[in-house]
Amino acid sequence: MQNQITSLQNTKIKSLIQLKEKSRIRKKEGCFIIEGKREIKLALKGNYTIKQLYYCPSIVSDVEISSIIDNHDNQIDLYEITMEIYQKLAYRTTTEGIIAVAKSKDLEIKNLVLSSKKPLILIAEAPEKPGNIGALLRTADAAQLDAVLIANPKTDIYNPNIIRSSVGCLFTNTIATGTSKDIINFLKKQKINIYGAALQTSVNYHTQDYTKPTAIVVGTEATGLSEDFLQSTTQNIKIPMSGVIDSMNVSVAAGILIFEAKRQRNFID
Repeated sequence: MQNQITSLQNTKIKSLIQLKEKSRIRKKEGCFIIEGKREIKLALKGNYTIKQLYYCPSIVSDVEISSIIDNHDNQIDLYEITMEIYQKLAYRTTTEGIIAVAKSKDLEIKNLVLSSKKPLILIAEAPEKPGNIGALLRTADAAQLDAVLIANPKTDIYNPNIIRSSVGCLFTNTIATGTSKDIINFLKKQKINIYGAALQTSVNYHTQDYTKPTAIVVGTEATGLSEDFLQSTTQNIKIPMSGVIDSMNVSVAAGILIFEAKRQRNFID
């Protein structure tokens, strides 16, 4: 079904603005906003249900819209919107003219099923900055990790800035969330080794064997890992540094650790 909306006072547009700006509304409605052609395509590929699509015909053509939504079973309601409305809804400086409303998934750790017998998992504990979370998801996608687990999340995973900074990798990764204790219990039940990026009783990261079932845990730059994880790790690991400071950006550190694990695994495969 296709409709036209020309007023900013339209109730659907007001609801979209709320969905864009407020985490509690996203949680209440069980929906979130996706902006951009690539991101929407990746969401559909990741089996997310698109409920509504809003597009500005002066920016994006009907042919482009059809190429995005064709061959998908679920019914998507289409709405033409004006440039004024689009600019109110968009959060990017670049313009693509298309915004979708998608149904959220239940990402609780209890629902996670791992397909690999030797999974390689990234865990981020208490991440807060959307940019860091997005960068972690991009790294996880590049490494084709088996899962990304967010422990004690401080930010709504469907925050538009996470989707933007991850360039859609929110939809290309297997993601689960939970408390640190819940995630630790999950890992122990699955007999997955836990390597914590921490200075306490640590060894250099490249000395460890990551070819077995492995989870690499990173904390925030400010507080590091919680006691729950520090007491549960198989081994704490560190990246040797030659500068004045003793920490680096969490997404950079995660990338170094993950690709050492990938290097080891590619070497034996």
